[in-house]
Amino acid sequence: MNSIWILPASLLLDLGFGDPQGFPHPVRLIGKLARYMEKSTRKHFSSERFAGIITAFSIYSISFIFPWMIIKLSQHLHPFLGELASTFFIYTSIALKDLLDHSKDVYSALHENDLEKARIMVGKIVGRDTANLGEPEIVRAGLESVGESLVDGVTAPLFFAALGGPTLAMLYRSINTLDSLFGYKNSTYLKFGWASARMDDLANYIPARLTAPLLCVSSAILGFYPIRSFKIMIRDGRKHPSPNSGLCESALAGALKIQLGGRNYYSGIPSEKPKLGDPDRKLAPNLILDANKIIFLTSILSSVLFLGLGQVVHLMFGTFF
Repeated sequence: MNSIWILPASLLLDLGFGDPQGFPHPVRLIGKLARYMEKSTRKHFSSERFAGIITAFSIYSISFIFPWMIIKLSQHLHPFLGELASTFFIYTSIALKDLLDHSKDVYSALHENDLEKARIMVGKIVGRDTANLGEPEIVRAGLESVGESLVDGVTAPLFFAALGGPTLAMLYRSINTLDSLFGYKNSTYLKFGWASARMDDLANYIPARLTAPLLCVSSAILGFYPIRSFKIMIRDGRKHPSPNSGLCESALAGALKIQLGGRNYYSGIPSEKPKLGDPDRKLAPNLILDANKIIFLTSILSSVLFLGLGQVVHLMFGTFF
């Protein structure tokens, strides 16, 4: 990706427009295609794990090849059209505005003392049961969602876009989408979703370890608790079942001097998650706005760092994608 303006332009487009409903979005198309292929491979292969592997790598290949073809065709017509196509695909791989807007919706409902609305709003961004959550648990759910989604929805796509261009960003987005569809440890997807879950862990490994320290830096710039953030990240970051999700969640918990994790319910079944951070402050609605400030600044710092890394990689090795 030779044009240094493409990554910032993509991020600005996301901040300006987010994910417009009804707009033909590549990520939604990936999800629909994945569901179709799941039915097909389950029908044709007796081994659930093998069917899942075939589904995953077929989707990964399509998600890489089609953007590459569209960009190459656009470049053939005019170099600027190629840059516009590249910008579009990177823009659709990022979800910063939606992440911030959804969490603000939860805050607004709590600020209005409308618990029922807040439960509905937070239910749109978490997988746990929300019908009976009280205010502190709604706040916790919202904070855990933004902490976990920072890498998946923002910094990892930026990382891969900076290093490998729009095709690599879309490949990452397909990996993350399949994990969200199939990466469940239940009877339906434990075997079928094995490859999708492992690939997501692998893809997020480096971005998560670059993002979490930047979150600590953001908390320092914004006047929160950076030393606590770093200490909690080191202490609790590996407690989470995911090898990546706990890093940013624990760094966020430390920055806000709160505790995340605990008991959640999924379809009425309790699930204990490791506790991250210390309960020095109560879980109040205003913490959602504080978290959004940290998430936003971390995203900006990440884009600057990754853009610099991408330029170094390009100068040393050239453009591969």
